[in-house]
This record gives sequence, structure tokens and C-alpha cells, in this order.
Amino acid sequence: MTATSALIETRGVTKSYGGVVALEDVSMVVNPGEVTCVLGDNGAGKSTLIKILAGVHQHDSGELLIEGEPTRFASPRAALDRGIATVYQDLAVVPLMSVWRNFVLGSEPTYGVGPLRLLDRGRSREIARNALSDMGIEIRDLEQPVGTLSGGQRQCVAIARAVHYGAKVLILDEPTAALGVKQAGVVLRYVVQARDRGLGVVLITHNPHHAYPVGDRFLLLKRGATLGSYEKSGIDLSELTRQMAGGAELAALQHELERVQE
Repeated sequence: MTATSALIETRGVTKSYGGVVALEDVSMVVNPGEVTCVLGDNGAGKSTLIKILAGVHQHDSGELLIEGEPTRFASPRAALDRGIATVYQDLAVVPLMSVWRNFVLGSEPTYGVGPLRLLDRGRSREIARNALSDMGIEIRDLEQPVGTLSGGQRQCVAIARAVHYGAKVLILDEPTAALGVKQAGVVLRYVVQARDRGLGVVLITHNPHHAYPVGDRFLLLKRGATLGSYEKSGIDLSELTRQMAGGAELAALQHELERVQE
């Protein structure tokens, strides 16, 4: 796959807030039908990177290319218009609103003429039901408040919504962070479904055990800089975990502890 076919590419992207460098010389690629995992602990620069991709912030230097075209998003709406959908950890849902109402929020079907147009509730329910069913997501009652769903179910609804409304790139911010093992597995299954539909997926996580089974390429960040960038064929889970855990630092600590014990 050539670089020009990438949905998103960053080349040496840097971002500072005042005197604090949040991201320095970071390069990555997001291809259609692949999952690019961005891994790092708190303060690694993951949030800054996705905010640049999602149009929340603009980079200071380097290049952001969307389908080969150098781009600076003026707003999140501009990124969304280019097919980049971001699902943040807090999901930006209205907890007391029904599942179907949240699903069509911002893209509501209406009927009527001019300023007298009204929400087409029947069509909205049908859109939500069909889209969720198409992804194999079972929600018993679309009338229930979305806040009553489990964390895993809410993530799955958000993924199905992005797929339905034509996203080319799906950015997921720590989608499994607050979930148990079973629910995390369910969410990762739908991540794979989105990938298999040809979307480019950016999975932000600090958990290599969640990233490795679904990832095609891995970008490791530490204190805003690239710690490593790998395709799946170039790294195994144990090495990914070792690097995430600060392998060299842990080895040095172990050596120091052994000297103390002597």
C-alpha cells in the first residue's frame, strides 16, 4: 500500500502549549482497512495527537495529510466533513435521551416544510434499529435512556453510528479503559468489524493486550515523542508490552535492586 493511499498521514507533527511541548516530530499512517494503535501512558501525547487529527487543535509544524492532501482543520466539523469521526472516552452522549434519539443526534430526519419541519421519530427509530442490527449489536429497547446502557454497549452504539454516517476514519479514545474483560472484548470485536468494512481505525489505548490482537501497526509515544513505530510483523506482544512498561528503565531498576541486595 502506497503512502498516497493513506487516509491520514502525519509527518513530523509538533504541538506546543506555551512553553510545554506536548507533541514532537510524530509521524504516523492510517490506511483503509487497518487499525493503527497509538499507545502510551498518561502524558504521552495521545490526546494531543487525536485532537489534531479530529480538528480540535492545529499543529505548529510538520504536515497533516488527508488522503494525500496537506490539511489544517479549522474545526472538528471540518474533520467530520472529511470523514473523520472521533469517539471520545466520555462519548458525548445525552444520558437521559433515548438510544435512538442519541443515534440520530445532529443528523435528524425531518418532515414538513421550511421552518415548520418536525423530527421524524419513526424514521429515526428505523435508522437506529437497522444500523445497529447491521453491525450485529443487540439493544433490547431503543426507547431506554442511553445512560442505562453498559459502557461497552454505549461504545458499540457510538461505533455503529460513525459507520452508518459514512466515516472513513474512526478514532477511538481509550474505548476499553473503564470496561471489564468481557465488555472490552465486545468493543474490540466491533473495532474489527469497522476495520473489515474498509474504515481506517485509530485506537488510542494504554493497554497493549487490547491493542495487539486487533492492531495492524503500532505507534508508541512517551512524553510527546515517538518511542517506536512498528507494523505487526515487526513486533510481538511481549516486546510491545516490554516497551510500554519502559523495558530499559525496568532492566536498569532491576540491576540496581540486585546490587543493593548484594
